[in-house]
Amino acid sequence: MYDSLLCEFQLDWRLAGKAERTATDYSKAITNLLRQFPEPTLGEVKVWIASTTSVVGRRKRGQAVRAFGKWANTSQYDLFTWWKSVPLAKETLQPQQTANQGDYRNAIENSSTARDKALVEVLWSCGLRRSELTKLNAEDINFAEGFLVVRTSKTGRPRVVPLSPAARHALRKHLGRRTQGSVFGMTPNAVRLLLQRLDAPSAHAWRRGWAVQALRNGVSEASVRAAAGWSSGAMVARYTRALSGELAVEEFQRSWG
Repeated sequence: MYDSLLCEFQLDWRLAGKAERTATDYSKAITNLLRQFPEPTLGEVKVWIASTTSVVGRRKRGQAVRAFGKWANTSQYDLFTWWKSVPLAKETLQPQQTANQGDYRNAIENSSTARDKALVEVLWSCGLRRSELTKLNAEDINFAEGFLVVRTSKTGRPRVVPLSPAARHALRKHLGRRTQGSVFGMTPNAVRLLLQRLDAPSAHAWRRGWAVQALRNGVSEASVRAAAGWSSGAMVARYTRALSGELAVEEFQRSWG
C-alpha cells in the first residue's frame, strides 16, 4: 500500500512545482522508517528519529514524516494523523565560508588557462552549483543579451541567470568559435579539485558570495531568488545571515545618498 502512496506523494509534490529531489529524499526516508516499523505510531517515529546521532539527520527525518503526513491528511488518507506532533530537531547554523572580492581576484590571478578563468568568472557572476557548471553547454549561453540558461537545476526547472560583462568576455575567449557541446568538459569532482589548485573557496562558497555581493550592489532579493532558483527567501536569509547587519548598514547608507 505504501509503495503506491509514496509514488502518488512524489507526483503531487512535483505537480505543485516543488523540488523533485526533496520528494525523492523524503520518500526514501519514509521507506526506511517503514522497514523498521511497518505501521508506525508517533512513539515509534520518535524512536526512529532519535536513532541517528546527527542533528541534521534527525531534522531531515522529522521533516520527511511531517511532509508525508501533511500530504496524507490533505489527500484524506487516514495515515500519520499525528504528523503535527512529530518533533523537529533544532539545527545550529555554523558560520559558512563565503567567497569575497579578494578570493575572486586571487583565483583569477592563479588561473593559467582561459577555461579556468572563465569558470571563475561564471562562479562569481552567476553563483551556479557545481553540477550546473558541469552541465552547462555552449548553446545555453546568450552572448547578445547577456544571460545563460540553466536547463537542469536542483529543482528540476530551468532558469535564466544574468552574465556579467567580464564573464561574457572570459567565456568568449574560452569557447572561441565553438557554439555547441559542454562549456567546461569537467565533472563535479574535477571542478572541486580545480578550485583547490587555485587556492579558491568551494563552489558553494562562491554561490553564497555571489548572493551577498548581488544584494550589496542593490540587486533585489526577488531577482537574487529568481537567478539562484530559490522558491522562497529562506535560502537568501540563510546565506546572508552572518552579514545581515553589514548589508543593512550599506543599504541605509545608499538610501541616504
